[in-house]
Amino acid sequence: MNTKKILVLGANGKTGRRVMERLENNTEVEVRAGSRSAAVPFDWEKPETWQAVLKDIDTVYISYQPDLAIPSATTVIHLFSSLATQMGVEKMVLLSGRGEKEAQACEEIVKINAKNWTIVRASWFSQNFSESFFLEPILAGYVALPRAEAVEPFTDADDIADVIVASLLEEKHNGQTYELTGPKLLTFEQAIDQIAKATNREIAFQPLSLEEYIQMLREYQVPEDHIWLVNYLFEQVLDGRNSSITTDIEKVLGRKAKDFSAYTLETAKTGVWNQTVPQN
Repeated sequence: MNTKKILVLGANGKTGRRVMERLENNTEVEVRAGSRSAAVPFDWEKPETWQAVLKDIDTVYISYQPDLAIPSATTVIHLFSSLATQMGVEKMVLLSGRGEKEAQACEEIVKINAKNWTIVRASWFSQNFSESFFLEPILAGYVALPRAEAVEPFTDADDIADVIVASLLEEKHNGQTYELTGPKLLTFEQAIDQIAKATNREIAFQPLSLEEYIQMLREYQVPEDHIWLVNYLFEQVLDGRNSSITTDIEKVLGRKAKDFSAYTLETAKTGVWNQTVPQN
């Protein structure tokens, strides 16, 4: 039996790292990391790096940075997916954003260009609170966010990675679009409250208007491209369109999605939320 050769793009990211770990433990596949720091470097902004990482690859996991919603994404995804098919790639699994119409334009491009495809749409990752932009405010004990009234089915990155791996390895997922959510709807304030309880810490939450939040990010000298993306997510995606729960994780994996409370208890044990606050 031929060994399946899988390329994982965004291999150092929240999902990519987990997908790599799972595939590296599978003796029936050969996995190649796609990142700027990999042995064969890959950079979305440098198309001249694409051909080398695609050589001899059967299946590709596409995780696009910074987000499929940015205006240039459709062009990049078209160029990459066309090249991948020309080079013999048989299947592409695309990580997409739930409720993002711009991301869905990229989905359609992959569907047209790929021989076989699976689309995995995810809502907000639970790990955004421990591995991303919410970590520092949590460490400081003060979280200020807009859209305080919005409810979101925060989804665990381990669940997402498990669905992606199943989609990469099993042909029965070809031609499927999965919408992944956690099993419960929470506001950001409720999520922060659960983290506070799991860590036995006081963490204040302050609702802000979107304008106040953007101004705060600028005062902290957050890069403008990051501010654009944050503004898009809070203004467009958190307008209520994703305030519903699906059972696609259970459908694919045969088990229920991980609850946010289970995530907080597991993550609290790592100590990541009890570090010293970074000093500027």
